[in-house]
Amino acid sequence: MVCDGTSPQKIMLTCIYAACKAEENHVSAEELGKGIGQDHHVILNNEMLVFQSLGFDLIVYAPYHTLDGFISDLEEFCGAKDDDQIVALKISLLPLLLFLMVPQKIKASLETARMEADKIMRTNGPLLFPPGQLALAALHRANTEHGIFDFERYLRSVLSRHHPAHTISELTASINAIDSLIGKLVTPTSKDVNIFNVAH
Repeated sequence: MVCDGTSPQKIMLTCIYAACKAEENHVSAEELGKGIGQDHHVILNNEMLVFQSLGFDLIVYAPYHTLDGFISDLEEFCGAKDDDQIVALKISLLPLLLFLMVPQKIKASLETARMEADKIMRTNGPLLFPPGQLALAALHRANTEHGIFDFERYLRSVLSRHHPAHTISELTASINAIDSLIGKLVTPTSKDVNIFNVAH
């Protein structure tokens, strides 16, 4: 991004303001300026410079809506329409006790998938891959942890119904690449975060 002699700190503040717009979490420039002790006019004066530098492309697609769609599709794939029904996949011969535990496993797996989507959003993944692949990567990571369904079989089912431009091997390579991005993610410790709190 070209700053044209403008302070990087001022550009950063304007980027934060722009990010709030892009994520549909509107925060007014006045409110942001007051919250960080800066003149809001600085933010507004640099807004067009930032938008021009970005080519006015403010949309970063997140995997959440797509993940919800895959979850609905997965419920049909597994034979569960709601929380009261039981998934028949992988459990048809198991004892009744194990059979009754599956809905809780599904809930735990779906919660894990949403947490994995949160992790994906902290990587470059949303800039490199479409939301569908991000959502599939989140589902794959959750299923690796919980083992509710046969992921490769589900992937083949999705591909057979939607006639995508990608083969299963290309899709698997993308999922593995996203998984690698998450693996490189560094989560700050509470000590790291406290440094910022002390500074302000």
